[in-house]
Amino acid sequence: MPLDPFLAPLLANLPPLPDHIDDFDAFRAQETAGADALVDQLMEPGPDVASEQTISIPVEGGVIDLVVFQPFSGGPHPVHLYIHGGGWISGTAHSRATANTCRERAIGADCTVIAIEYRKAPEHRFPTALNDCFAALTWVANHGDQLGIRPELITVGGGSAGANLAAALTLKSRDEGGPAIAFQLLEVPALDLTLASPSLQENGTGYDLTLDAIRELAALYLPSSDDATNPYASPLLAPGLSGLPPAYIMSSEFDPLRDDGARYAEALTAAGVPAQFSLQLGHIHASSAFTKVMQSARDWRDEALTVLLRANRRPATTVG
Repeated sequence: MPLDPFLAPLLANLPPLPDHIDDFDAFRAQETAGADALVDQLMEPGPDVASEQTISIPVEGGVIDLVVFQPFSGGPHPVHLYIHGGGWISGTAHSRATANTCRERAIGADCTVIAIEYRKAPEHRFPTALNDCFAALTWVANHGDQLGIRPELITVGGGSAGANLAAALTLKSRDEGGPAIAFQLLEVPALDLTLASPSLQENGTGYDLTLDAIRELAALYLPSSDDATNPYASPLLAPGLSGLPPAYIMSSEFDPLRDDGARYAEALTAAGVPAQFSLQLGHIHASSAFTKVMQSARDWRDEALTVLLRANRRPATTVG
């Protein structure tokens, strides 16, 4: 399928990643402001929720925020941990895009949704963000009564770098005997930081996210290039994937990271883990958010909500 016609003129106006960042706090503030402005133009507002609150929890070496969105239905509810994207260096659980997505999932999938404000690179390089997510998972599982949730039914999800962290979180929790995760919803995931997927060359220029930008972000996230082969940085390279939760993986046709999702679904299936790959035709890396202006983005959102609702209605043993 060709690129969605709405996207062609938009590509020229999407801001590229700077060649060099001197002040990451200033960069993040500017990036958040720009992203919020784009959200107002391109993304439908999320529905009302029963409540939204921020809880601060201790993690090793600091404190992070969890933003909790509650549906209107009576609880206790399944809980969905949402990990935002931003190339490991930016993005926030407090952004309008994250709030819209979390509100959609709280209402559309009838669950408590908790966005994790993990610490960012390069000030906090790998594995700090993953450790923060694991701390959040553990804290949530241990505070079910306070949150009004069912700690035996935890799902995880995220987009881009957030999907990388979500996939790594399932590995870490399995390996370290952490809380059970029932299901993982991975959207446009980056899963192999050795950058071996063929789509990196095929779609590496001309579709907003570039191969050069991915290289730059990986270098900012990882302490050294050797860390790219660590399974917690590149879940696709894990030596064993058995025992992981069922997965639903959604990738964009014109995304440099497209093949990461397809390869991971194949690897999970080969390991006996139920996994389904859904290729979103005509899309670029970020366009699933453009629900105000693209019917196919609304279809993507509805597909994600459908599979998450299905997982929330029972312990996930099958997908699709």
